[in-house]
Amino acid sequence: MTRYAYDRDRGLLVASWNTGSGDAASVVAEIPSASDQSAALRLGDLLTGLSQALWHCYTHPASAAPSLDVNTAGWRREGERNAFAQVLPALTNPNLPDNGTLIVSYIPVEESAHRVGRALHEIGSFALTTRVIAEVRAELRAVEQAELGDLSGRAKQAVALTRADASPAQVAAADRLLHKDPLGSGALVRDVDPTAAAVAAAHWLNAAATVAAEESGLEPEQVVLEADNIEALPHKTPTLVLESLASGMSPHAAITGLIQGAMDVAEGNLPDIDLLDELSERLERLAPHTDLDDPGQREQLMGSLRLTPLDPSRPALDLLEDLLSGIHGCWLIYEEYVEPPRSSDEQGDAEDEEGDEEPDDAYYEARYEELMAAFIEAVRAEAAERHERLL
Repeated sequence: MTRYAYDRDRGLLVASWNTGSGDAASVVAEIPSASDQSAALRLGDLLTGLSQALWHCYTHPASAAPSLDVNTAGWRREGERNAFAQVLPALTNPNLPDNGTLIVSYIPVEESAHRVGRALHEIGSFALTTRVIAEVRAELRAVEQAELGDLSGRAKQAVALTRADASPAQVAAADRLLHKDPLGSGALVRDVDPTAAAVAAAHWLNAAATVAAEESGLEPEQVVLEADNIEALPHKTPTLVLESLASGMSPHAAITGLIQGAMDVAEGNLPDIDLLDELSERLERLAPHTDLDDPGQREQLMGSLRLTPLDPSRPALDLLEDLLSGIHGCWLIYEEYVEPPRSSDEQGDAEDEEGDEEPDDAYYEARYEELMAAFIEAVRAEAAERHERLL
């Protein structure tokens, strides 16, 4: 979302937003010199609240809700999004106190706009109101643009947010980036909505795990876990995703389900009623083997009872990072099994054949590049074979 602040030294209202690789900022308007500084600070705070309400419609779309029936979450989200049409009128014609009463909307988007309108009314500057209207119009356009999967310009701030659904356009953009570099690139994190990027990454992880499994004899769901024995990896979430895909779930369903659950936890809700039974069973299994009077053991036990495997403060980015680590783990397994370490006798035979000269660094570097090229080619072929499941 966009944050607004009052620059006391210059008397300016300024806006800033995260672009995924640093914050961008722009001047919104000059605050009239006669205005109370507290009124200017309040205006900035209310504009921040309006931006938060607008971007909440992006991160929590009605399409991600299980139902649009009256009084359901989907119905409320649909009402929030429909209120976009009331935002600009509310800035110039806000609900004002009348004989000690004030009409307050139950729709956060609409009420946030009325609050900004009342703050502008209090300051009473036509020039400031005009500039703020232009600013809010730009913010509305950025949200609408992001909903369509276009994250250029101001809509770029969507790359720092977690969305409960994935735009097909953004999934396709992430898929193109992963085809270019199946192990992931900086552009995947900087330029693509992280939920959509995670959907594409799950597809490519499945392809990489299949390739590694064919070489190692492991099941695809075991590959990342086994790779953790070679190099420490965040293996739990990639393994969970691979198991979900093996059960027949699509990448979209597997990823959005995990992310929506973490978003529920971040809002203080239980993501799944069945989780209560799972936690109770785990507690019954582990508690008899734990000294609950020992603070260390008690902390370790409670730390194992997680409501979500993701970081609730940044679930989409956390999941994307884990999936890319999982693809790297598939490469480790592929490298391990395609070219197993030679025994000392084999190495001696090889040295004799090469005139008692050990292979130099250039040989190993060339062999590494050859293996990596073969791995990438195989993963691309596997991803292409099951591409219809991606979208």
